[in-house]
Amino acid sequence: MPAAQAQQPPVILVFGDSLSAGYGLPQGRGWVDLLQQRLDTDRQRLRVVNTSISGETTLGGRNRLPAVLTQHRPRLVILQLGANDALRGQSLNGMRDNLEEMIRASREAKAEVLLVGMQIPPNYGQQYTQKFQAVFTEVARRHKVALVPFLLEGFADQPRFFQPDGVHPTVQAQTMMLDNVWSVLSPLLPRLR
Repeated sequence: MPAAQAQQPPVILVFGDSLSAGYGLPQGRGWVDLLQQRLDTDRQRLRVVNTSISGETTLGGRNRLPAVLTQHRPRLVILQLGANDALRGQSLNGMRDNLEEMIRASREAKAEVLLVGMQIPPNYGQQYTQKFQAVFTEVARRHKVALVPFLLEGFADQPRFFQPDGVHPTVQAQTMMLDNVWSVLSPLLPRLR
């Protein structure tokens, strides 16, 4: 390993969709930006790289991830995908396969994984809604990865925390999203140094 690379702080890669890309928010105000600020405040020598793309599905992520892993060489991947699969009514088996393949690819690249779960509104039908949520729990258990059960926990049912589209959280919601991730992420940090 070149000396310059050895001196670089370990990378936490956030690999998600619009919820992590900061859709509709002022620059630097999304939960991923706040994560870097919190790490800096805590004097954690870690660098957050956000490669999230609005509209990304698990299939798109699966296809894109190998190159991203090669480019950034993360120690930890925060995998936040699946919501767009549900919004498009895509196969949950396909979503599961894609999440599992991204976990495998991350581990082959010597990165730990933190999986971020999602829930969808009941208007998709009770069976699909329950099965969608269960995918994250099943995948995390099967592959023994850390799981944030629900990124929007604590405010998902409160319209005031959402932009006019009713889908994307406001600036005010970003600290709650970060807190949901932080509660699972913080115990992993000592292993990343």
